[in-house]
Amino acid sequence: MEKIELKTHLKFNPKFGRLIEITEEGAKVLLETTPDMAVDEEGLVHGGFTFGAADFCAMATVNEPYVVLVKATNCEFMAPVKVGDKVEFTGEILMKEKRKVEVKVIGTLNEIKVFEGLFSCVVLDNHVLKR
Repeated sequence: MEKIELKTHLKFNPKFGRLIEITEEGAKVLLETTPDMAVDEEGLVHGGFTFGAADFCAMATVNEPYVVLVKATNCEFMAPVKVGDKVEFTGEILMKEKRKVEVKVIGTLNEIKVFEGLFSCVVLDNHVLKR
C-alpha cells in the first residue's frame, strides 16, 4: 500500500490529537488525555479537547492543503472522557462534490463510542487568511 503524506494542518500540536493512520479512505487520530485537560478533581476531560481531535481527524481525512471546517452537525458526546484515556477517532468521507466534503468522525474508547459527528468541509484554492 502506498504511503500517504499529510498535506494539511501540518502544525497541529500532537498533544491535542496525533495522526496514526492516513489512507485514501480516511484517517485515524489518537487523543491521549492529560491532567491539564481536566475540568474537575475527578479528571473529567473538557469536551473541547474531544471535539478538537475529531475536527483534526476530519481535516486529515479530507487531506487537502487548504481545507477548512464550515459546519459541524449532529455532534454527540456519548460517554465521558477522563484523564488517562486514549480516544481513537476515525474519519470517513460520506460525500465529496467539487469543493464540498462531508466527513463522519467517530471517537471510540475501548471499543465504546464516545463521540460521533458530521463535519462539513470546504476545499479552497488558497489559504483562508490570504484571500
